[in-house]
Amino acid sequence: MSFHTLLPALLIVHGVIGAIDTLLNHELIARLPHRVEAKREVGIHVLREATYGFLFGGIAWFAWHGAWAVLIGMVVCAAVAIDATDEFVENRTRVLPQNERMLHFILILNLGFIIVVMVPTLAGWYLQPTKLLPAYHGMFSWVLSVFALGTLVWSLRDLLAWHGLRKLVDLSETHS
Repeated sequence: MSFHTLLPALLIVHGVIGAIDTLLNHELIARLPHRVEAKREVGIHVLREATYGFLFGGIAWFAWHGAWAVLIGMVVCAAVAIDATDEFVENRTRVLPQNERMLHFILILNLGFIIVVMVPTLAGWYLQPTKLLPAYHGMFSWVLSVFALGTLVWSLRDLLAWHGLRKLVDLSETHS
């Protein structure tokens, strides 16, 4: 696999593992969108999903040259901060199943690989004149596009769940 296709491939791995974690652990096991005490965690998931949706779609079709490279770098830094916050909140508010801990470990490793590959890519892009250029990674672009759409839709879904949980918290505080 060439360096050119490594970043999209790592993002796809991240999307697959993240989807497994979300569907299995957040939805089926913990049922987070239905638990008032998970309101903060669901809110963090909204931000994380939107961030990764942007990265998946942005890397699928574009080369972010010049100042645009800084934007992608900032989005990756935001993803790291959001993921760290999510880990902190999850571990303080619920007991995580062992499979979820393992999936998080793999996601953290993979995010490290993404950063290792992305730093020289962003450095090269930054040295170019500021332009958003089309990029194509073959089938990887299409898979990342599906992941981007799915992740952004899931972010909206979690936003609605978070809003509903917020209303429930407000109601319970009103009746207390």
